Amino acid sequence: MLTIANMSKAFGPGVLFEDAALQVGPGDRIGLVGPNGSGKSTLFSLILGHDAPDAGEVTLDRGLTVGHLPQETAPAGDETVLQLATAVSPEVVELQRRIKEFEAGRHTESHDFHEVQARFDALGGYRLEPRAKTILHGLAFRERDFDRPLREMSGGWIMRAHLARLLVQQPDLLMLDEPTNHLDLETLQWFQGYLKSYPGAILLISHDRDFLDQVVGSIVEIRARKLVRYRGHYEEYLRQRDARDEQQLAAFKTQQRKIKQLQEFADRFRAKNTKASQAQSKLKQIERMDKIEAPEADRRAIKFKFPQPARSGHRVIALKDIHHAYGENMVYRGVNFEAERGQRLVLVGPNGAGKSTLLKLLAGVLPVQSGARELGLHVKPGYYAQHRVEMLQPDRTVLAEALDTPRALTEEFARTVLGSFLFTGDDVFKQVAVLSGGEKSRLALVKLLLDPPNLLLMDEPTTHLDLSSVEALVRALEPYEGTLIFISHDVYFIRRLARQVLHVDAGRLTLYHGDYQYYLDKTAARAVAAAGTAKPAAPSEEKARKRQEAEARQARSREKRKLEKMVDELEAEIARLEARQAELTRELEDPATYENPGRAVAVNRESQDLVEELARVTKEWEDAAERLEALA
Repeated sequence: MLTIANMSKAFGPGVLFEDAALQVGPGDRIGLVGPNGSGKSTLFSLILGHDAPDAGEVTLDRGLTVGHLPQETAPAGDETVLQLATAVSPEVVELQRRIKEFEAGRHTESHDFHEVQARFDALGGYRLEPRAKTILHGLAFRERDFDRPLREMSGGWIMRAHLARLLVQQPDLLMLDEPTNHLDLETLQWFQGYLKSYPGAILLISHDRDFLDQVVGSIVEIRARKLVRYRGHYEEYLRQRDARDEQQLAAFKTQQRKIKQLQEFADRFRAKNTKASQAQSKLKQIERMDKIEAPEADRRAIKFKFPQPARSGHRVIALKDIHHAYGENMVYRGVNFEAERGQRLVLVGPNGAGKSTLLKLLAGVLPVQSGARELGLHVKPGYYAQHRVEMLQPDRTVLAEALDTPRALTEEFARTVLGSFLFTGDDVFKQVAVLSGGEKSRLALVKLLLDPPNLLLMDEPTTHLDLSSVEALVRALEPYEGTLIFISHDVYFIRRLARQVLHVDAGRLTLYHGDYQYYLDKTAARAVAAAGTAKPAAPSEEKARKRQEAEARQARSREKRKLEKMVDELEAEIARLEARQAELTRELEDPATYENPGRAVAVNRESQDLVEELARVTKEWEDAAERLEALA
């Protein structure tokens, strides 16, 4: 379907791709990852033909249909939501227009009308509207939205309408750039399920690890100006990449030792007539080597610890009998809410349910119209939202802005934190005024975390962050000792941080005293009960139910013992493999090993095989340990 061969692309001195290659076949599900600025969106532009490579080829099969959802807001005109969703091709749009003209009586030639109808039917036109309505419902559009002009809607809903058009069109290759940015969690679940059964190939960019794990079957990483493909979902990609890096690092060190030995020989004997030719031969041997590069530094390995906030009182914040409305639209009527020290709460619910409004009321950004907002003892709230970037000083540098906090910070510490959020090298000396919207958002996030409040309120904090930066933010927030209340559609971020879930819908707050999986399980059980499938057991069924429960407990106990034994055995095997790996590493570091070239090759080969075996056994141990923990 898609072939990229020997492709190179540069913008000025910055080289994004060099001799890159990739093939996408029918049914492929590929996640494209890499740090911000590595070239993900540029690659999409090259595939779509909006830009041309400097060298090499980007080839699409003849007749292949391609659909693309951009990351930024798509255009919106006078067409309605339903009209856009059914506008799957220019020909279909033109046929729809002509049919409406016939129906309005502006054309009278019945022969032409029948030809137009026949062509429209042949293109599946009469099946488009029912299909579009189903998809629009899945993307949380209401029936009354279908005939609304698109220009009346917000940017997020416009993007959903364009996404609906692509899903109705069902192109052979579906290219999605951060498609979850404008979806709430409930819509995201529907979208994930839809993509799992999508008949075409999918190439997507996403910073949501859980979404990638649910949807893709392979990961393509932009690394060292190449496109490197890994089979499996995101977690498997990380394991494979780590194993690959270990192999590459071992090979790099081995080659560097060899080069050092050859260079030392040449330096020692090049001035001696009897050895000069041998010395020159050693230098030529170095020149002929296919040089191995050291693996790139992994941003995931960056470790830092943010300062902890001052301790607050037990009761952190309370909203009492709050009424809030936007004009005639009443969002909350007499709502009550209270948070305690150390809570980690995620707000979930459909778009427009009032999540951001609730967060702003807690932050004091929105004034209380009726009722009371009460802060607890020694509570210092901090609010992160998109408008927060306005608090940055445009004439300052990034570093100066980061250092402008009440807490004393060293420049080294500030630059370490900035680096983890993609401000590296001379980027820290850029003026805030020249930063993009995403860069300003990341800088505002850094400022908030460098001097953290003890009540941290965050609205979609992972927007504009790549996968490595999301991981850095998660690691920064995991040891956070204050109270965290946030909104996010990033399921990985939620699973790592949330300990309770507050469902917000139509002005009602429902608290779930468990993590996100607990919330999903509870809401799924309620949905089953609401559908009438949960029936109370009749007295005659009680004994059978108890027997089944006892059998289930026994089976659970057997499975637990089996897993405990498996975990012990795998841990012993890992210890044995690691011990052997240490022996081989010592042997590779011993110059005497290279006096026998055959032995050096054998040791290196065994070392590489051992890395793969260790990765496989470790994966089995992790899976077994997770299953055992689930039974605990």
